[in-house]
Amino acid sequence: MHFLKPLITLGLAALPLLAPAGATAQDYPDKPLRWIVPYAAGGGSDFLARTIGQGLSARIGQPVVVDNKPGGNTAIGASETARAAPDGYTMLSADNGTLVFNPVLYKELSYDAGKDLAPVTLMGRFPMILVVGPGMQAGNVQEFIEAARKQSAGLDFASAGAGSPHHLAMELFKVETGLKMVHVPYRGAAPALADVAAGQVPAMMVDLAAGAGFIKAGKVRALAVANPTRLPQLPDVPTFAEAGYKNVEAAALVGLVVPARTPPAVIDALNKQVVAAIGAPDVNKRLVDFGIEPVGDTPAEFSALLQNERTRWHKLIKDLDIKLD
Repeated sequence: MHFLKPLITLGLAALPLLAPAGATAQDYPDKPLRWIVPYAAGGGSDFLARTIGQGLSARIGQPVVVDNKPGGNTAIGASETARAAPDGYTMLSADNGTLVFNPVLYKELSYDAGKDLAPVTLMGRFPMILVVGPGMQAGNVQEFIEAARKQSAGLDFASAGAGSPHHLAMELFKVETGLKMVHVPYRGAAPALADVAAGQVPAMMVDLAAGAGFIKAGKVRALAVANPTRLPQLPDVPTFAEAGYKNVEAAALVGLVVPARTPPAVIDALNKQVVAAIGAPDVNKRLVDFGIEPVGDTPAEFSALLQNERTRWHKLIKDLDIKLD
């Protein structure tokens, strides 16, 4: 169901009247912040929020309460944030599933990613990696492509779920190589990776945060990273560009957003504190060690990135006619 939209269009002169009392940069924040994470506790997005949240809390002198609201392919958490008061005290960890993929994967969505949520900053990237299990003999991308082309019915690949960055990264690889592959969706990266490691499914795209332990233990082999440069944690694994597929770049992008109509001065104040928390050496190191590429940019830069991502991925999703409802 769509949320009801305002029936009256307010003039720009009336906009300051909509700002809640106390929503000014001078006294913000003067009470605890609620940080909604649209996934269950324990995953990469949850770790990112809690790690940055601890640093943010120390900087602002206020508690930062992480509130896990999983479900609806992140729509439950996104909808709750969209309905919250636009005062800077409710924020959401929003990935490219929430902000880029969902609007074209679903005919009906309970929030409008472009109109209901305002960008604050991109917090981190989770670059995608092509990994194979013990049943796949390929040692590099070209050998993988050759093996896949021998499968007349198409090579199976696992993902963290239909419409996830992991799924769409492999769809992008399929388009760039012309391969025939069959999607096997799971409920999360962990069970998908476990089946790849057990030889039940030959391959998948996985982010480093989820896959590092399996890769380092030799349970799966990393063939290429969908990143412009090699990852410092996997210096011996080439990029797809090095293998001749420069367009295969994909990552789970996790940013921070707040309800639309949050005053720009409050957004800027929140941005500065979150970016500073990300840049703190202890927080930065924890994120890198977990497999996250820390970022921290301006609202304008995050907004421009989202527009570029929408242009790129919406075309792919529509061309492949991928729908989730």
